[in-house]
Amino acid sequence: MKLNREFKIGLLAAAAIFLFIWGLNFLKGKDIFSRQITFYAIYDDVTGLIESNPVSLNGVNIGQVNSIRFMPDGSGRILVQNIISRDVIIPDNSTSVLTGMSLTGTREIIIKLGDSSQQISDGDTLASAQQPSLQDEVSQLVAPIKQRADELFVQVDSIMIVFQAIFNEQTRRNIVGSFESIQNTLNNLEQTTETLDKTIDEESTRLATILNNTESISSNLKNNNELISNIIHNLSGITDSIAAANLQQTIVNTEESLARLNTILDKVNKGEGSLGLLVNDEELYNNMQSSSKQLELLLEDIRRNPGSYINISVFGGRK
Repeated sequence: MKLNREFKIGLLAAAAIFLFIWGLNFLKGKDIFSRQITFYAIYDDVTGLIESNPVSLNGVNIGQVNSIRFMPDGSGRILVQNIISRDVIIPDNSTSVLTGMSLTGTREIIIKLGDSSQQISDGDTLASAQQPSLQDEVSQLVAPIKQRADELFVQVDSIMIVFQAIFNEQTRRNIVGSFESIQNTLNNLEQTTETLDKTIDEESTRLATILNNTESISSNLKNNNELISNIIHNLSGITDSIAAANLQQTIVNTEESLARLNTILDKVNKGEGSLGLLVNDEELYNNMQSSSKQLELLLEDIRRNPGSYINISVFGGRK
């Protein structure tokens, strides 16, 4: 039987279409010749998840994401359809976990096996869970540090404002002046120390002499310890003798003498007696002062003109 040309062309076209569909599914990770089942999972956010992302179990790739679409109830949740090999046993209480975004920005679905004895059937919906992405974990770790850093920056900013307010131009000049004063003080202290060292060097001999004398005095005191003890004992005896004297009678006699003296002074103040008249009589005082003045003038005149009062003859006779 001979095939005509049109049949050959149709057969080749059908084969080409089949190969195209098979190749397209193969590139997507689908094997149309293998036994597969479909299950669903619902997530709130599937950022980074795309169709053909792997579905794995304990690190082994067992399928892939087939489609991603919104739930028809308008809740905004995402329905993810997955296909896996029918040969893998999956309990119906297993969990479909959407991993966090990796460093390359991709995500995958990991099956966390349950403990049920019933296996999932084609079209079942598994419980879903989501792992935080690496960025979220880093953010959670960095967030407290960032908050602390922000607080620290605020404190540093406040400190810088305070420093700017304190260390103005005048304050800086004052600080420079203070350091210069401290330097001058240190220089003066150094000079004083040098002077003191020189003085100590110059006076070292004298100090040695003083120390020797002090040692000699200490030695003499030690050698004359018995004599000093006798002197102290004698002084103690003298003190006891004075204490034993009739000190009370002496005080009484002194008080009587002071009383008589007060009586005499009282009489003098009242003008009684010769001394009282002399002290209190102003006219007598004036007469005595005048007589003293005249006597002084007389003596001065005698000194200047002795011949007027004393006549001495050369021949021994008096005229």
